[in-house]
Amino acid sequence: MSNELNYVTGNQFYIEMESSIRASFSECAGLEVKIKNKKIHPGGAINQQVVLIEETEYTDVILKRGLTDDLAFWDWVTTVWQPGSQPSKRRNINILLFNQAGETMQCWTLQAAIPIGWKSPPLKADSNTLAIEELTLAYEGLKVAKSGGGGATYLSPGRPFAAS
Repeated sequence: MSNELNYVTGNQFYIEMESSIRASFSECAGLEVKIKNKKIHPGGAINQQVVLIEETEYTDVILKRGLTDDLAFWDWVTTVWQPGSQPSKRRNINILLFNQAGETMQCWTLQAAIPIGWKSPPLKADSNTLAIEELTLAYEGLKVAKSGGGGATYLSPGRPFAAS
């Protein structure tokens, strides 16, 4: 049995869409699940309660200070802006965290994600990479795994998610 630890320093979150890593971000906020519930006291008991689970709600994810040499996110955003945007515009997005050996330490898959916000950083003439100050994503489900990737994509309302 090994006691080695997988240290991660200088974290970057890598974003995978359609089987390719498309960008890295230095900050990821909003990975949060809230489960609404209702508490009842059976038979009027005062020393016991039953918790009934209701809807699950996912907060929007905000990716900040991103770098990329790919226009995939911008193309996706502009496609979503089209009138009558269909569910096919949704994508499963993998947020990957690697250790120093390049192994996936954690993978968060935002299922059926759609971009709902985009913010550009100040433009600088001496920069040769495309920067994204903030990208905000709404999504319909969350999968968390120790490893992952593989670019699962949104299929259709009848069969919404492909295996990742």
